[in-house]
Amino acid sequence: MSYIKSCKHAPSTRMPSLTATHLAVAGALLLPAAAHAQANGSTLPKVEVTATQESDYKADKASSPKYSQPLVDTPQTLTVIKKQLIDQQGATTLTEALRNSPGVGTFYLGENGNTSTGDAIYMRGFDASSAIFVDNVRDLGSISRDMFNIQQVEVLKGPAGTDNGRGSPTGSINLVTKQAEMSNFFNASATYGSWNQKRATADWNKVLDEDRGIALRLNLMKQDSGVPGRHEVKNDRTGIAPSLAFGLNSPTRVFLNYVHIDQDNVPDGGVPTIGLPGYTAPDARSYLSSAARVNSANYYGLSGDYDKVTSDMFTARVEHDFSPDVKLQNTTRYAKTSQDYLLTSFMGSAANLVTPSASNPSGWTISRSLPTRKDQSNEIITNQTNITADLQTGSLKHTLVGGVEFTQEKQHALSFTRGSTFPAANLYNPNPNDPKTYTITATGYNDGKTDTVSAYLFDTLKFNEQWSLNGGIREDHYRTTYYSNAAGTITNLSTSGNLFNWKLAAIYKPTSYSSIYALYATSQQPPGGANFALSASANSAANTNYVPQKTKTSELGTKWDLLDKKLAVTAALFRTEVNNEVELDATSGQYFQTGKKTVQGIELGVTGDVTSNLSLTAGYTYMKTKVDSGAIATASGENNLAYTPKQAFTSWATYRLPQGFTVGGGARYVSSLLRGTDGAVGTPKYANAYWVFDGMVGYVVNKNVDLQLNLYNIFDKDYVAAINKSGYRYTPGTPRTVALTANFKF
Repeated sequence: MSYIKSCKHAPSTRMPSLTATHLAVAGALLLPAAAHAQANGSTLPKVEVTATQESDYKADKASSPKYSQPLVDTPQTLTVIKKQLIDQQGATTLTEALRNSPGVGTFYLGENGNTSTGDAIYMRGFDASSAIFVDNVRDLGSISRDMFNIQQVEVLKGPAGTDNGRGSPTGSINLVTKQAEMSNFFNASATYGSWNQKRATADWNKVLDEDRGIALRLNLMKQDSGVPGRHEVKNDRTGIAPSLAFGLNSPTRVFLNYVHIDQDNVPDGGVPTIGLPGYTAPDARSYLSSAARVNSANYYGLSGDYDKVTSDMFTARVEHDFSPDVKLQNTTRYAKTSQDYLLTSFMGSAANLVTPSASNPSGWTISRSLPTRKDQSNEIITNQTNITADLQTGSLKHTLVGGVEFTQEKQHALSFTRGSTFPAANLYNPNPNDPKTYTITATGYNDGKTDTVSAYLFDTLKFNEQWSLNGGIREDHYRTTYYSNAAGTITNLSTSGNLFNWKLAAIYKPTSYSSIYALYATSQQPPGGANFALSASANSAANTNYVPQKTKTSELGTKWDLLDKKLAVTAALFRTEVNNEVELDATSGQYFQTGKKTVQGIELGVTGDVTSNLSLTAGYTYMKTKVDSGAIATASGENNLAYTPKQAFTSWATYRLPQGFTVGGGARYVSSLLRGTDGAVGTPKYANAYWVFDGMVGYVVNKNVDLQLNLYNIFDKDYVAAINKSGYRYTPGTPRTVALTANFKF
């Protein structure tokens, strides 16, 4: 039986109205036939029209042509976070959307002299910030990505070297943008919330020529918001994203997309960790061990600090169906992101923490001695071609996906020298309007470039309805060059090589709506692969004499589409080994690539509709991490990986009530975080575990207007969201806040 899918932009009561509409249309189409039948005294055959409602949370497939099978038959942990869920939670950035994937987050605040900017994401024990993609093309730049033009977020866990080339040992993140489609609609929203949050978006789609399948879509965004719980910090963003499509109802389709985003933010360097659990005096001043915490809303930078970002992305995609079994997709992109950044930061070391009187904390100061300055641009130009073919050889069915990719990535960054004195901040009452008494001067620059030529092939081989194999291979030839002029000191380095990655999975389907699979996959990260910087230092993984970091992962899992395929339930056991880490040999005093780290654990998930009115998404992960060979990575001395919660849980559910009401909410849990080690004395070695609960109430005023009230951190939990390597600074979690959104649909 064929099904008629519901319209995306129907009101929330769309199931009854949609069914009635389709029945009316079907009846109208059958009127002439009914009249003819009545005239001839005959009886019409029975007509059955069935409509299915698209789930707000559950996706059936990933966007990339490399994943040719439905998610239930995709043998790897792959989470799809849909737009409806993002909107219900009021998530506006990538890091907020990623709260729906357990154990993924921005837990790391940065080094002492370099506060992390943008989407500094850790996943399964490793930094995944350089493995972020937009429409399956690598996205560069340490910026905060906005959700106004995003249809869904796809989180792939485990090595993605066969799918994407070089990258993080533990996965990748892909953002799927909105595209023009064959329907007319206009959606808009306006949000106002605590701490002066203000945001407005618009999404307009217009069919320009129905016969030729030409449509235009335009997404707009403006935000000028404070940051809940943080004085002075601000997010000011403007975005425009037009999309023009041709041939949407033909075998050849062309999509032309452009995204422009401007950001003029006030950055956040966090607050001192003094008074947190685990904090002790950094020297003989024992009274510091019992000192009070600072106000988590305090701002320790200066009023002149800024974070200015400009991003432009041009994409042309051509799709052609040679036949129902052979399809081609070609994508060309040019993108550039520029960031100009200044943050007057601090380090709470013994020397920088001045306490003239032990009995008078109001006179204590902390030196703002580490201003962070960044002026960096990133560019990428790429062309990808994929061909998908369904073939049959005897009793065997093949789904082949082959492709080639040509990519050039460049990074240009200025280097700076600090001078003059630094204005100290009052520890408990900092003044952002203190005079700026230091200077930062550009004294050099560095250029990094990576050229890559890639070829790959995937095959899903089906023996029968129960058994299949999924395999893939990829070869990347890369060349990275790095030139640095640091105040007249020249560094000119280059490296090149080939990366061969592969994966193989066996799938068994107990039923048509379930699968059990076993996967083995690899990935690699060459020197300079994450930040385009090469080094001649023996203790750096970016040394051109070193071989790529190598990763291998085993995963055993099962996926089930239950309740008439409306609810997806998943479970996976995984083990990841990362080799060729650079470590110091205690005997010889030299560095070798003998380090090895492992992450193993379990991940559980459930997503979809429990009933026609109850929707649910939830995930849990348990991770056991270990340094098998090499120095201890945590300040506590535990043999684990830093910034990796041992347990994490996330959930969100909504229930549709009569009279247009919807209620929803969720809970998030992150277990204790161990920070990295660098010899800092007295600072917390960990951040405590925490639970956070959020809620939502929605009301449909009429077919054109609905209201949504979000309440974040209902119980006003005080927690550490991120901590820096030395433990001197942390980012406070969002306090209890409220946001009201009005949505308009036409």
